[in-house]
Amino acid sequence: MLKAGVLGAGHLGKIHLRLLQQSEKYQLVGFYDPFTENAKKVAEEFGYTLFDSVEELIDAVDVVDIVTPTLSHFDCAKQAIEKGKHIFIEKPITNTVLEAEAIRTLASQQHIRGQVGHVERFNPAFTAVKDMIDTPMFIETHRLAEFNPRGTDVPVVLDLMIHDIDIILSVVKSKVKNVHASGVSVISETPDIANARIEFENGCVANLTSSRISMKNMRKSRFFQKDAYISVDFLEKKSEVVRMKDVPEKPDEFAMILQNAEGVKKQIYFDNPEVTANNAILDELESFADAINNDTTPIVSLSQGTEALRVAQMIIDCF
Repeated sequence: MLKAGVLGAGHLGKIHLRLLQQSEKYQLVGFYDPFTENAKKVAEEFGYTLFDSVEELIDAVDVVDIVTPTLSHFDCAKQAIEKGKHIFIEKPITNTVLEAEAIRTLASQQHIRGQVGHVERFNPAFTAVKDMIDTPMFIETHRLAEFNPRGTDVPVVLDLMIHDIDIILSVVKSKVKNVHASGVSVISETPDIANARIEFENGCVANLTSSRISMKNMRKSRFFQKDAYISVDFLEKKSEVVRMKDVPEKPDEFAMILQNAEGVKKQIYFDNPEVTANNAILDELESFADAINNDTTPIVSLSQGTEALRVAQMIIDCF
């Protein structure tokens, strides 16, 4: 079991603490949070060991789980890496691309494993179909949330859209060519609603919409590729795959058949892959333990976290 400690005991930090304590792959050593009142309350309520400083916690563990505000990610990660500790770091990886590149370089020099908390990669609706997504050429995503003051310290692109940016970069095997975007601040100091168009060198186009002032919650992505359409509902944990195949010699009388202008006929097949319920945060934390123990690349590497932030920043620079 890897000894783990958590930096930050806010809303998400408390979830990480609970799951690390449950996990059979980690031994939860304790946590540190600079907000003394909250820290003592969490320690008393759940019985976790509270450390007096970041340094003391880092010294006592193998893995540092950084669940602090984004502005402090860089300093926390740097301290941990310099002491030879593996880092799990919540998304976005850091506040700036320069910081992310510095962390990635430092981790590589110190031979340290790092994973970024892009939790939607572990959403069962996505994992059920990700191997079927093959060279998508048009992607559309909608990530809409009702207003919540938590997270409004950063633009909606870093708060919500970055999840979809990471998913898209994980399935499109091509470099970003162009980015066009617009964003509007409605209630916060930073944009609350944004739309972006990402064009890739291979011709793929992704259209992303994110809002944190919606009347309803929605987290849907649609992937269009040759002879297939794949839909993922990250919120409802459902997936649908629609395939187009050549019509068999004797089609079923209820078969749905389309014929294009050239007279080519295709039969449509609908498939709803089985989605197995899981705890995505526990899965991402345990997959990181596996990467450390097996000396393999984490599912969401520091490099991938850096690229997601880089594209997010390109979008923000358009506003």
